[in-house]
Amino acid sequence: MQLSSNENKKAAGDTFPGCLFPCKKHSMIPLWSLTLLLYLLPCIVHAQKDTLLPNGTDGLLFTPRAADTVFIDKKSDLAANEFEGKYATFRIGMGYIGDFTGYSQDKVFKQQMDSAGLDLSPHYQTRDFRILGSGRFLKSKRYLAYKFAYMYDGDKKVWMIRETGLTIGVPELKGNIFVGRTKEGFSMIKVMNGHSGLTNERQMALDPAPILADGIKYMGYYPKSRTFLNLGYFNDVLSKGQSFSTFSWQWVARAGWLPIYNKENNSILHIAGEIQYGKPLNDQFTIKSRPESNPTPQLINTGAFAADKNFTYGGEIYYRTNSFMIGSEVISHNFYSKSTTNHQFNGGDVVVSYFFTKDVRPYNTIGNIFGFVPVEKSVFKGGWGEIEGVLHVSTFNLNDKDIQGGQFTRITPMVNWYLTKALRWELVYGYGILKRYGVTGHVQFFETRFQITLM
Repeated sequence: MQLSSNENKKAAGDTFPGCLFPCKKHSMIPLWSLTLLLYLLPCIVHAQKDTLLPNGTDGLLFTPRAADTVFIDKKSDLAANEFEGKYATFRIGMGYIGDFTGYSQDKVFKQQMDSAGLDLSPHYQTRDFRILGSGRFLKSKRYLAYKFAYMYDGDKKVWMIRETGLTIGVPELKGNIFVGRTKEGFSMIKVMNGHSGLTNERQMALDPAPILADGIKYMGYYPKSRTFLNLGYFNDVLSKGQSFSTFSWQWVARAGWLPIYNKENNSILHIAGEIQYGKPLNDQFTIKSRPESNPTPQLINTGAFAADKNFTYGGEIYYRTNSFMIGSEVISHNFYSKSTTNHQFNGGDVVVSYFFTKDVRPYNTIGNIFGFVPVEKSVFKGGWGEIEGVLHVSTFNLNDKDIQGGQFTRITPMVNWYLTKALRWELVYGYGILKRYGVTGHVQFFETRFQITLM
């Protein structure tokens, strides 16, 4: 029996507007009061000497300047898209991604598309267009930054608010807290900004984890032990009705270790694990996934199934030495129901990257993710930009017991050409294997992506 929306809230412990945690009416913790408490905790701003100044949670950074240590009128080192006022800075940014995809399908795959009622035809599609505003408050007692992002989703043809909220420095906890709408913090690749990804799209097994959520997230890094911890709580009080809001509430944790972190020889070994525990919206869930091609429809789909609770866990490992990097993430999604069968869906990937131009993909310890690729000499200044070769292999299985949503495996060799810091061109080939409807079909993807990033 499915519960009503109000009954779902009571089952979760009564969540009220403005309440940070599932709580009873007389013990709720308003989000604004916790934010105010963190802000007022005694802290000397100059004691927070981090060279990384987070602009949100997805790898964007503010550049440290002389004015960050001594409040003087020094504006010559501001970026071209950043402005400074008396009390705060303001940065404006934008991004655009457009994809073209063509296909070569075998006979069995075409039959599978007919069974699913899907049509694959070559076409160009805007993936997204986004506008960003952000900045730092200059006279705050501690590091305090704000961010706002508004995006046009080319697939759903709608405008939506993306990462928006406040970043609060908490050196007492060796980290930062973000309050607002943000990435949950499950998986390095899911946290990374979509414009900074290694591949053209994230692996399929990450699709059930919401791309965004409203709540609070802590990101901490402990240099002595080279360990890190991300913790978050999110609910759908403000996001109900948004396409990404598939849970009534969820807790997310990600913890890891850097057994190798040598900045001098550009070597990193990153090992982490993550969990998500949540309550699916309206006690049901649907998993559907595109084959890592945004213009392509969802080729595997469970349909709606009953689920009272969700527990997802995963592991990630990445090794980078100079221009070479190899990494893998594996994920298991587990759904539990009081009235019917429990289900488990598994997936994972392996990715290999190499910069032929000898560049090094940067890693930052705020969020513990890889960031945007620096370009030493753009094609407009007589250089080659940066050229990266990538091989990506991934799979996601949506077959379990009475649910036969299909399994898709994709092999993707591709080239990322960073012409400048703002322009990226991708040449992508994909070979896909679809196991669904009792048969196995094969499809080839011929793709290119054009990306503009001014952030």
